[in-house]
Amino acid sequence: MLEDKFGRRFHYLRLSITDVCNFKCDYCLPDGYTCDSDRDFLSLNEIQTLVKGFAALGTSKVRVTGGEPTLRKDLPEILAACANTHGIEHVAMTTNGYRLESDIQQWVDAGLNSLNISIDSLDPRMFEAITGHDKLTSILRGIDKALALGVKVKVNAVLLKQYNASELNQFLNWVKKTPISFRLIELMQTGDNQTFFNQNHVSGIPIKEQLLDQGWSQLIRDKAAGPAQEFYHPDFDGRIGLIMPYSKDFCNTCNRLRVSATGKLHLCLFADQGLDIRPSLQDVDSLLLETQLHELLGDKEATHWLQDGYTGGTKHLAMLGG
Repeated sequence: MLEDKFGRRFHYLRLSITDVCNFKCDYCLPDGYTCDSDRDFLSLNEIQTLVKGFAALGTSKVRVTGGEPTLRKDLPEILAACANTHGIEHVAMTTNGYRLESDIQQWVDAGLNSLNISIDSLDPRMFEAITGHDKLTSILRGIDKALALGVKVKVNAVLLKQYNASELNQFLNWVKKTPISFRLIELMQTGDNQTFFNQNHVSGIPIKEQLLDQGWSQLIRDKAAGPAQEFYHPDFDGRIGLIMPYSKDFCNTCNRLRVSATGKLHLCLFADQGLDIRPSLQDVDSLLLETQLHELLGDKEATHWLQDGYTGGTKHLAMLGG
């Protein structure tokens, strides 16, 4: 089992398969994607070895991320490779939803169990203003198709003071009759968004207090769950989640490791740099990888230090899929 010196166990791998994204979200890539590095992304064979090695060390959940992972033409093969790896019990993906309506069936056929979809506003005009795309209606239809296929759906919205902070009631009305988990994420500071962060960061704590006052109850997290605090209400079909990286002890329950699209292990989203594990992926038995992972995990720190304004080597969230 992968375990660090603080006793945290890592059941969850977030695997980026590309850093390319076709959206221009104001908090991440306001000027669109710029290629500033070699786009020699992990091959399908390397991904198979990677997932096999993590699974051998106790990882049971893989989330495929980007950039925007659906831009890779071999995405169905990648999902199938993850799903068919012994020990992997859950295959998830995070997407902006651009191809959701047209491609959800083939993702499910490949073995996808759950989806995280980014929707930062339910107002079509505001959605387009944030992302640069008029796709909200199509994405909402895609969510309906995913739910009909039995896919577990989570929707992510980054809390933004100047954009969607007034939409909480609209989000709640949607969740009342829609069986999704809607998660509000505190805006995180990265290397490229200092001014935007200062103008738009909103704490999730007052929202948590509001939910508790309105009769919502907090769920107990599963061992392979993400970092959200989730809440349920008997009158609502869906749930509300809060991801608050600036809250006290946020890192105590860390259970995930990240690998970039070029084969760098990131012990934290805000680590100084990625650690190169790609040479170990040439060993199809994954034994070299397993040994290297045990060695590198000793360098994982207790916290991300984000609360002190430290952003490490993370220029923007598209680098690792958040």
